[in-house]
Amino acid sequence: MNKTDLGRWGEAQVASYLQARGYTLLASGYRCRFGEIDLIASKGDILAFVEVKLRKSGAFAQPREFVDARKQRRVRTTAEYYLAETNSPLQPRFDVAEVSAPEGTSTRQPEISYYENAF
Repeated sequence: MNKTDLGRWGEAQVASYLQARGYTLLASGYRCRFGEIDLIASKGDILAFVEVKLRKSGAFAQPREFVDARKQRRVRTTAEYYLAETNSPLQPRFDVAEVSAPEGTSTRQPEISYYENAF
């Protein structure tokens, strides 16, 4: 399995996680000329822009540590484009979801840590 497929699998795990908690999934893999946002979901008056990070091992660093200032700027700019495009009245929030899957897609129960207002 390649890195792209593994990433999509991780995003699907987080999408299910969010839906089980009452979120409505609005977009997956949203792309524009400024960048990509893994998941966009809403709940109540919140519009969550979610960056998903999947790792097989946390030995090097925690997945959330890979959402550096450069990545945050790119996600914010892409989110601004989405908001302008959709004219959404919802309050934007930037979240990070970590998926720990030691056996990759064979992991029976991946561990998901979800951080609201991560940046």
